[in-house]
Amino acid sequence: MQADLRGRLEFLQCRDAADVVEMSVRQGDCLERKTVALERLDDALGLVARIDADRLFGLLAADDPSVLLKRGDGNLFDDHLNLRLIILITNKEQRIAMPLTAQSAPLAAVLDSMTIEGAPEVTEHLDGGALKCYACGHRCLIKEGKRGICKVRFNEDGHLRVPANYVAALACDPTEKKPFFHVLPGSDTLTFGMLGCDLHCAYCQNWLTSQALRDDSAGTKPTIVSAERLVTMAKAYGASMVGSSYNEPLITAEWAVEVFQKARPEGFRTAFISNGNATPQVLDYLRPWTDCYKIDLKSMSDRNYRQLGGVVDNILETVKMVHERGFWEEIVTLVIPGFNDSEDELRRAADFIASVSPDIPWHVTAFHQDYRMTENSNTTAEQLIRACEIGREAGLNYIYAGNLPGRVGRWENTYCPACDQLLVERYGYLIRQVNVTLDGQCPGCATVIPGIWNSRR
Repeated sequence: MQADLRGRLEFLQCRDAADVVEMSVRQGDCLERKTVALERLDDALGLVARIDADRLFGLLAADDPSVLLKRGDGNLFDDHLNLRLIILITNKEQRIAMPLTAQSAPLAAVLDSMTIEGAPEVTEHLDGGALKCYACGHRCLIKEGKRGICKVRFNEDGHLRVPANYVAALACDPTEKKPFFHVLPGSDTLTFGMLGCDLHCAYCQNWLTSQALRDDSAGTKPTIVSAERLVTMAKAYGASMVGSSYNEPLITAEWAVEVFQKARPEGFRTAFISNGNATPQVLDYLRPWTDCYKIDLKSMSDRNYRQLGGVVDNILETVKMVHERGFWEEIVTLVIPGFNDSEDELRRAADFIASVSPDIPWHVTAFHQDYRMTENSNTTAEQLIRACEIGREAGLNYIYAGNLPGRVGRWENTYCPACDQLLVERYGYLIRQVNVTLDGQCPGCATVIPGIWNSRR
């Protein structure tokens, strides 16, 4: 390291500023860009650098904003690396369409470093370096240096940058938990998630991941991982499906497709667990690699949806588009007393789903107080049972009550709509018996039961 480095650089703790240090790492002919937090400079030969979303230190240089670290300098870096530190200042005029707070700016800088170029299928290039993003129903117009509403997709020099190569949440748990009740009963799904969302639901149960960059109390550290590693983990845990969830997967669609492209040749089914605020472009992009699609139908009221940051018509159109494209589709409505639980609204939801297909499973699930919605009452078993009855009256063949195991009678189970034979018996996520044949038929009357009942394609 240059002998006068100590005199030329000053490292200051910078919790309330949006100063970002970018480290370009060259190995051979490959240049990789990483954003790091600089914790301290112990001496001229010891630079401690690590990704840390909680503490970010600013780098100030008197004249030249770049410093070349010679090969072999310091014990932190391998001899074959050349490192160059570049100061980047992120402010209100740079890359901010939706303002970032001082607390969220460091996390944004880390996430920005873990990006790839967006898929051309969901990107439209406009005059003046502007872009239109079709990853979600907002269809953001993103000018150069700005972010979309989700805050994790941004325009850098006329190129759409999108999240990749990390997870912020990861679990292998029952497929019924997604919930998919007509997909490989009793199987497990390796489920991964990233950070960010295109909506801002006050009752979000995954708000720590979904509301990162929007809520200073949200956010969790990303963990770098490859698509191959996730597939290896799915094998090790005995999963049958790989799914994208926890945040809104539409805004990280490219990463999901990369993972699914590795997973499907290995025999895994793949799934999107989404809010349904999609576009034709993103669904066409996903379809070749995605088997199953779960949609949250949060309300039939546009006023309610606008409180959440969406538009109801976009969601209803997605329900139709997902069905038309041949995804296996299941729909969830979280029944929230005082928000969407009126009989009129539940009936309109059931009637709409039935108009698309009476064979789409409809899950009505119990709300519990969470995040910022702490005044509404928790949903009772009686309210869920009534919602299920409304679904049956609308002509839906498969209606399920969720989140209250053992308290909703027959509405946890799957029955043949023709002869009423018990096909799948459940207690919460526990499968007690499965009687559907591998060909997806009722063993009693041979009625075809829609779904994915075996791993064969």
